Amino acid sequence: MSKITPFLMFDNQLEDAIKFYTSTFPKSEIKNIARNGKDGPVTSAEFQIGGQYFMGYNGGSYFQFSNGVSFFVKCESQMEVDEYWNKFIIAGATPLQCGWITDPFGLTWQIVPSRFMELINDSNPEKVKAVMNAMMEMIKLDIAALEKAYNEA
Repeated sequence: MSKITPFLMFDNQLEDAIKFYTSTFPKSEIKNIARNGKDGPVTSAEFQIGGQYFMGYNGGSYFQFSNGVSFFVKCESQMEVDEYWNKFIIAGATPLQCGWITDPFGLTWQIVPSRFMELINDSNPEKVKAVMNAMMEMIKLDIAALEKAYNEA
């Protein structure tokens, strides 16, 4: 585990959340689970999602996630963007805007193609502005539409 590890406080859905996350992302696994009694509900867990370590705890409804913290998922293709997006939708996630989506457990994710990052790092501010404007109109990010905005600027 790295020196700094995100610690996520769930209401009571930790077990379902880690099952979803570890089945959605490669390089994921449940490292340790603590239960309240031998067969009781999960109280805490250590897990890895996409190679990143996390700790989680079922802390009750007192704790809430917010969009102030989100997890950035770098995708290499539109197919990968679509794959993750669809898995989240099937699980009951709520699409937001600009490639953001809130999973059914309350965590917000950014599903972002690496091509978007390349386009907004261009030295031409007009092209960057065009890409950003196009992105602001999207729910799920669309590489072809982002490139079109870039090329037409």
